[in-house]
Amino acid sequence: MTGVIDQMEVTSANRKCSAVTGSARKIKDNAADWHNLMMRWEKLNEEGFDVAGNIVNMRLTRSRSDQLLVDEFSSASSAPSQQTGGAPELQDECCKLQDVINKMVVVVMKMERLMTSQQAVQDLEEFQFGPEGRKFPLFHSWNTKHFEESSRVLLESFCQELKLKQLILQELAHTVTSDLCMVYLSCWLHQPFSPPQTRLTLEALLLETGHRPL
Repeated sequence: MTGVIDQMEVTSANRKCSAVTGSARKIKDNAADWHNLMMRWEKLNEEGFDVAGNIVNMRLTRSRSDQLLVDEFSSASSAPSQQTGGAPELQDECCKLQDVINKMVVVVMKMERLMTSQQAVQDLEEFQFGPEGRKFPLFHSWNTKHFEESSRVLLESFCQELKLKQLILQELAHTVTSDLCMVYLSCWLHQPFSPPQTRLTLEALLLETGHRPL
């Protein structure tokens, strides 16, 4: 995703340049927040991938060592001390990955608040103009319902991604099969629940609200 949106960082200073007010201003601010939260998510995803890679390397190395101990076992007293070697380091990496996921939870919570905000704008517009909405679009062509639907697509994508990350955390340190470890790492990196369509949805949102030039 970074190749799509890394050229733009929206701040409060950018927003002050906007002349829009009311519903349009709120929607435009929400679009900026979506961008910044998704940028934050991508940074956390990269950080988490590095940590997950460390866990996989430690787990597979330890698994091979354990197998050698089984194959070369000669005394009952030597096995326990060697089999637990590296456990504190592995636990430390798992804690780091948990910290990354905790930060991702916070990002998704903020996304949920954006969704609530966008729904409130939609409800207000329907109250003011009826189910069909206003006659003229707030920006270029979208009605408020389109903004609400786009926000929902983004939120659902990242909610599913968060669940996947949490599952990977639960399984990664206990997986001894290298192929399965690679599957977990690939899923973490490539984010199957955040396909290119999700990124295009953000781009369309930024274009419509004027954060991107047409």
